[in-house]
Amino acid sequence: MEKSWKITLADGTKLENLGLNGNNFVSETEITEEDFKGKLIKVKIEGTTEDGQEITEEHNHMELVQIAHYKDGYYFVLRDISEAELEKLKMQSDIEYLAMMSDIDLEEE
Repeated sequence: MEKSWKITLADGTKLENLGLNGNNFVSETEITEEDFKGKLIKVKIEGTTEDGQEITEEHNHMELVQIAHYKDGYYFVLRDISEAELEKLKMQSDIEYLAMMSDIDLEEE
C-alpha cells in the first residue's frame, strides 16, 4: 500500500505518510480519538490515486467514524456531516440553551 496521502486538520495538525485502503486511511503511527477532537471543522485531504491522479479535497464539518488497530497500522475513517445533521445539532443546542436560561430540566425522571 503506497503511503501517498496527507490530512491537514483545522488546527494545522498534519497526518502524513498515510495509506488508503477503501475508505480507511492507514497510519503506521498511533492514531487516537484525541488526535481529532475539536479539529474536524475544516479538513484538507491530499493524495495520489493508484492511477496517478492528484487529489485535493477540502471538507467542512467531518466526524471520526472509527479507529481500528491491526498489525499493519491504525485504520481510521472520516465522514462528512450533512447539512441536515448540522441543522439538527444546532436546533438541539438552541433548545438546551433556552431550557438552561429558563431553568427547565430537560432530563426525564
